[in-house]
Amino acid sequence: MPQDKQTLLGILKAQPVMPVVAVNSAAEAVDLSRALASGGLKAIEITLRTPAALDAIRAVAADVPEIVCGAGTILTPKQFDEAEAAGAKFIVSPGATMEVLDAAKGSPAPLLPGAATPSELMAMIEEGYEVLKFFPAEQLGGVPYLKALAPVFQAISFCPTGGVSMANVRDYLALPNVVCVGGSWVAPKDVVTAGRFDEITRLAAEAAALAA
Repeated sequence: MPQDKQTLLGILKAQPVMPVVAVNSAAEAVDLSRALASGGLKAIEITLRTPAALDAIRAVAADVPEIVCGAGTILTPKQFDEAEAAGAKFIVSPGATMEVLDAAKGSPAPLLPGAATPSELMAMIEEGYEVLKFFPAEQLGGVPYLKALAPVFQAISFCPTGGVSMANVRDYLALPNVVCVGGSWVAPKDVVTAGRFDEITRLAAEAAALAA
């Protein structure tokens, strides 16, 4: 089954930066999501990098209706199913396997799989995927690499993640094959842990303004 591009692009195009976060508790995720939404970022990717991730997704999905909550760092079909059951509205994987693609078939949560090399991109096109994650973006060649891919893979759009910051985000967003970027800088771990959510709202507003 081809990728649900319409639903996925509706989420990704709604803001220039997708916050990519790892949280320590469901309560922290709720406070963080509300702070991001207050700043104008209405979608969040909660990564499955902590034991609290699935509970956090459940809590945000239930208690923060103004946020579209997705799940990231999905590596296996089991994680895909668990994230979907927790209420994730979209699923992000750093790469792609046939098993994960099979898990995504028929799911209401669209999958944003990762791909980088020409062979991987060709394989994704064959599977009906044209909106992809590019990770880790800076380490894989960043803006020049994506610029080189654009004329060859004209149907592909990317969400670059990894090493993207306010220092280089405008360069990424200026590319015709970039729909948005993933970023952790809008929710620094030390700021979240300290509960300085007013600062998170400020950072989110700064990132949201990049769409102007």
